[in-house]
Amino acid sequence: MIVQYPENVSPCQRFRFELYKDLLKKNGYSVTTKSFLDKKGYEVVHRYGFFLKKMSALLNGFIGRLLLIPQIGKYDFILLQREFAPIGPPIFEWLFIKLFQKKIIYDFDDAIWIPSVSEQNSLAGNFKNAKKVKDICKWAYRISGGNEYLCNYAKQFNENVVYNPTCVDTEKKYNVLANHDVEKITIAWTGSFSTLKYLAITENALKKLQEKYDFNIKIICNQKPSLALRNIQYVEWTEANEVSELASCQIGLMPLTCDEWSEGKCGFKLIQYLSLGIPSVSSSVGVNKKIIEEGVNGFFAHSDEDWYSSIEKLILNADLRKKMGVAGREKMIAQYSLQSNESNFLNLFSNNESDVLTLNHSTKISLRKIINIKTVSNALFRRENALNK
Repeated sequence: MIVQYPENVSPCQRFRFELYKDLLKKNGYSVTTKSFLDKKGYEVVHRYGFFLKKMSALLNGFIGRLLLIPQIGKYDFILLQREFAPIGPPIFEWLFIKLFQKKIIYDFDDAIWIPSVSEQNSLAGNFKNAKKVKDICKWAYRISGGNEYLCNYAKQFNENVVYNPTCVDTEKKYNVLANHDVEKITIAWTGSFSTLKYLAITENALKKLQEKYDFNIKIICNQKPSLALRNIQYVEWTEANEVSELASCQIGLMPLTCDEWSEGKCGFKLIQYLSLGIPSVSSSVGVNKKIIEEGVNGFFAHSDEDWYSSIEKLILNADLRKKMGVAGREKMIAQYSLQSNESNFLNLFSNNESDVLTLNHSTKISLRKIINIKTVSNALFRRENALNK
């Protein structure tokens, strides 16, 4: 696995790659992970300043990629997250695919062909090369896209495209239901610092709601928010607390702007909320429109008035929250769980092209593993236990 960051820190890697390591090993694969940044590099890369440390991390990353060259012969497949290196042309991709004839499975869960760089690393924007995405798509053995929008982009350059949704383990980790019988509800938002800006979309509605109702707002992130709201509880994200902190909430939010970059988002916040039985209010953008079923497991909001009215409905009605939460979890178990996506993920490593399920513009395809009766029964049993507590 060729990834950007060390293990256990990046949501993309954890839920698109690391989640499946045990499954791969059970099926006879030996898995090695090679990150571009080491832990010291990761600690500074998203912070302001630290120019020399960032340059050192960048140099170490390139050295690490060069050291892969003599080792490459022992690998049958390379699962590549986004790119071999964060800047420059696709030299390593060309070498490994064209020269060494390696089968690269190219995975991305954002619209990475659109130039984008964080404020903390604005200088790096001069050296990033978003145009290389189409070249890597052309050369790749197979492409794994996190939603239909991304898959349809990749299909312009390569027919071997697999829709591979971001999933959670609903049996071992995301296996509880939020408690909706509380006196004071908590509205949740979780995500990385790069998506904090979208919270501003909900600020007016939340401020108006706070004039009428008493509730908490929990922000689970790796950076404190800057919002003119009361009762904000900032929780620094850790892998250990991500489920327990989120499960203590009753409503989840996923605001987005309506643009190409947002179309490439894979709805992971919604997947997290709904897996824990938390109904959600979200922008009607991209994959959100497939995950949320209006009035069934959540609501869509297009304006300040929509955000206000949708959140208010959920604040006032605990029974509605419970009903929508249960419906949301059932959908996540069926369509966005590790267990439902196992066969689809393993097929990425198939040598038989007939095993690959592709997407086109005219056909909607459900790439879901049929869940056996035991899995469903266990899920329902846990749900009933949670509701009876």
